[in-house]
Amino acid sequence: MNLVAEKSNRSQVTVWVALLLLLIGAMSAYQIVGLNQALLLLIGGALGMTLYHASFGFTSSWRVFIKERRGLRAQMIMLALAVLLFFPALGAGQLFGQPVTGFVSPLSTSVVIGAFIFGIGMQLGGGCASGTLYTVGGGSARMVVTLIFFCLGSLLATLHLDWWFNLPHLAPVSVVKSLGVMPALLLNFALFAVIALATVYFEKKRHGALEIGSPPSEFGWKRFLRGPWPLVWGGILLTLLNFATLALAGRPWGVTSALAVWAAKIASLGGIDVASWAYWQQPANAKALTEPLWFDVTSMMNFGIMLGALLAASLAGKFAPNFNIPRRSLLAAVLGGILLGYGARLAYGCNIGAYFSGIASGSLHGWLWLVFAFLGNTIGVKLRPVFFPDEAPQPEKLTSC
Repeated sequence: MNLVAEKSNRSQVTVWVALLLLLIGAMSAYQIVGLNQALLLLIGGALGMTLYHASFGFTSSWRVFIKERRGLRAQMIMLALAVLLFFPALGAGQLFGQPVTGFVSPLSTSVVIGAFIFGIGMQLGGGCASGTLYTVGGGSARMVVTLIFFCLGSLLATLHLDWWFNLPHLAPVSVVKSLGVMPALLLNFALFAVIALATVYFEKKRHGALEIGSPPSEFGWKRFLRGPWPLVWGGILLTLLNFATLALAGRPWGVTSALAVWAAKIASLGGIDVASWAYWQQPANAKALTEPLWFDVTSMMNFGIMLGALLAASLAGKFAPNFNIPRRSLLAAVLGGILLGYGARLAYGCNIGAYFSGIASGSLHGWLWLVFAFLGNTIGVKLRPVFFPDEAPQPEKLTSC
């Protein structure tokens, strides 16, 4: 009983800590930068709560599909709603009277290689970009290690990006600009439907029927506060919050550019002349490097995600950091984090900036990212038993006739 009471008291404390930090952060952002920045921090908090309560992890869902041929349809629903909202706004070039642009990047060798190694990193590190942030906020000590080396990998990539970006590549292609809004919508809907139908086919072939989720243990406000939330609800909420980000920031939700900024600022404090690197001499990157983090939209949203996940984990009574990390798991976090950071910079983003927001922006590089990141995940799943022995296939037991 004492352990239960102690856990309950800790959760109550962290609930108030998370709420207080979100409130202080929003008020400070409003005073220092403006209303939009404060709202973006709070949207980050809502993203963190959604990711945690819906357990909307790209890494785990891809691993389940690769190993068991289940799932992925929630992602297709999320993407379908995203293009439905984003394409008209991006086609018009404005939303609620404000100019907006999408994430449209080149079809390049760097995207192929970056997405592939990012996919491997997802499985070794134990999370994608958004997954790393929300699990850190939720109390995972191991994912703190992944995040640290995610930042380091991002910084290392910025040292080499001028070389990577000079490899063979094609110009950025936006299907919204090339085809028009309606044809682009129809094309994307068709692709989502094909993928969803393929997952149904593979799941039924493997298991005979589609998986039916277990009924929730709580309903109403208790379920809203404590979770878990249905996966589809999570995908819908993530899309609506990404659309709100587009309206407030003028561009979609991204994650990983901030991790490179964090590492670069720390390296600069340590005496490394990061500012002389070609990447950090580009105007937008130079500005991010020199300005306080209060002015960086992605950083503020990332802080919000971690605080929102802390709030969600505390409300669910699940905030309980475990610092007993097996050595192999720790090594996987280090290697995975470096691959995640390096790959994200090469690929012009991660599962959020390149995949979710890239496809929502109508960029073909988002689809290219999806293909090669998925291939990387298949390799990562095969490598996981080396670092996580519990996942190694068990030999069949011999039975007597």
